[in-house]
Amino acid sequence: MAYRVVITKAGGPNVLDIQEIPIPEPAEHEVCIAVHYAGINFADTLMRLGFYQPRPPFPFTPGYEVSGVVHALGKDVEGFELGQRVVGLMRTGGQASHVLTDASRTLPIPDEISLEAAASMPVTYITAHHMLHHLGNLKPTDSVLIHGGGGGVGTAALQLCQWVGVTNVWSTASAGKADIIRSYDAVAIDRHNENFVEIVRSQTNGRGVDHILDPIGGEHLKRSLSVLAQGGKLYTYGMSSAAPSSKRSLWKALKALRSRPRFDPMLMMSRNQGVFGVHMGTWIDEDVMQEQMQNILKGIKEGALTPIIDSIYDAKDVAKAHQHIHDGKNIGKVLLKFVE
Repeated sequence: MAYRVVITKAGGPNVLDIQEIPIPEPAEHEVCIAVHYAGINFADTLMRLGFYQPRPPFPFTPGYEVSGVVHALGKDVEGFELGQRVVGLMRTGGQASHVLTDASRTLPIPDEISLEAAASMPVTYITAHHMLHHLGNLKPTDSVLIHGGGGGVGTAALQLCQWVGVTNVWSTASAGKADIIRSYDAVAIDRHNENFVEIVRSQTNGRGVDHILDPIGGEHLKRSLSVLAQGGKLYTYGMSSAAPSSKRSLWKALKALRSRPRFDPMLMMSRNQGVFGVHMGTWIDEDVMQEQMQNILKGIKEGALTPIIDSIYDAKDVAKAHQHIHDGKNIGKVLLKFVE
């Protein structure tokens, strides 16, 4: 028998359950992966609270990324063999001991890359790469502001900036995560005790920055927009302000939604600015996804990109993993382990 994580209903970490399931059989174009590690992301916690869309109806299994070995192949799948180490990109349902992935979203893992590192790549690195490179056409002369620089996407974005040679980078995080930000030659801003708007305006002589990555949303997104340079690009890829704790609060979620900025098209036209909403779980262009994964794998093989793994929890301790992320304690990626 296989088993999976299940979000039974909207609520705190106590609504998470582990359930046994039959090992799934791959259909055409599918690969069955025996999962060793599955990524867990802040989006999973928001879905558990009922504040993230799109999501399946309750009960459902979350998870966008896995690493493991090929357990079975659909009859028309070529280029893989049983027992081969692979990484899979999921639309949902990744947090299980055995999963089915599209062959087009399954990649062999080079020998130089561990299964742990592979499971840390798809969501965090592709999200950061998609924003900065696919949408942003990042150049060494650009300037970047990264919110949540100590998290999975944040550390990936810091590494991508360093890889390109960007020298003007600011990043917000709690004070305890300043060292990791500075290790990538970025300016650390204490999000609890410092005003990033004042700091960025002062240090750019009022110009602002070319790229801003904001997973917080709400009123925070307005403040980010206020320091976006002419010709700049703002990427919004989350709404953590809707879930400041592990408990479900409809009032706080509604407050965050109501405080979102109302974008003025005429003003944006006059400033040549762009605002992008990013959710890689709903991205449908497989060629772009494959290209980005290959570029990330290249960076890891070259040593330019190194996934930061904060902690690995046994899948049966998924509630503890959710609480750890809610508490903002993680620096880098949190994984769930599905093999003994």
